[in-house]
Amino acid sequence: MASEESEMDLGLRGKVAVVTGGSSGIGLATARVLLEEGMAVAICARDAQRLEQARQMLATYGDVLARPCDVLDKAAVTGLLEAVQDWRGQCDLLVNNAGQGRMSTFADTTDADWAEELRLKFFSQINTIHAFAPLLARSGQGAVVAVNSLLAYQPEAQMVCTSAARAGVQNLLKSLAGEFAPDIRVNSVVVGLIESGQWERRFEARDDRSLTREQWLATVARNRNIPLGRLGLPQEVARAIAFMGSPAASFITGAQIEVSGGLSRYV
Repeated sequence: MASEESEMDLGLRGKVAVVTGGSSGIGLATARVLLEEGMAVAICARDAQRLEQARQMLATYGDVLARPCDVLDKAAVTGLLEAVQDWRGQCDLLVNNAGQGRMSTFADTTDADWAEELRLKFFSQINTIHAFAPLLARSGQGAVVAVNSLLAYQPEAQMVCTSAARAGVQNLLKSLAGEFAPDIRVNSVVVGLIESGQWERRFEARDDRSLTREQWLATVARNRNIPLGRLGLPQEVARAIAFMGSPAASFITGAQIEVSGGLSRYV
């Protein structure tokens, strides 16, 4: 089923994608966009119930495989790989989309916090790329697209641990782009403030109960100085991921697309 909003053929029809963190937010939106572009899509997440709900929703758009998987567990990732091999026997696109932000300053981040955050951000990339690299290389047009944060380039004082980890991941991806070329392209999508479950929770906990959701989000955007005046939508990130992972971006590797509404201040 082709997307009504697509303006060009990305060349994804008949290909297979794996999307981690695919039960909600950016991952779920990405799975839907890729299905609309004609791909078969395997999604994984830790919560089996939410994953099944996502599978049922996505099944109306195309061929979906859903498998519970903690991407920090190498055995579980191997199980995901084996399931994809049995299901389709190929993988043309790996979308790494796992890990939330940790709010902390340097002073209140413990050694255990550092270890946990660095392990999550790095090994959610390392484990899946290790596992799927042979299939991606065999594809002939294999691609990895990692979802990362603007914090990698523009750190915030209250996100020091996550900012450092995100920057390291960008360095890793740049290294892999060189190492895997020309067989596998490696790129990233760097996101700013995107509507998600955490923003819904913050809205529910807002101080001014008179504000509607739209008014409250507009206030957040204004306070954060987002030039486009709003938070991004998961599907807007998903479209950027689809492009970067497609043959339409066949001469792009080691790069990133920023999806932030103009929030960044770096050049």
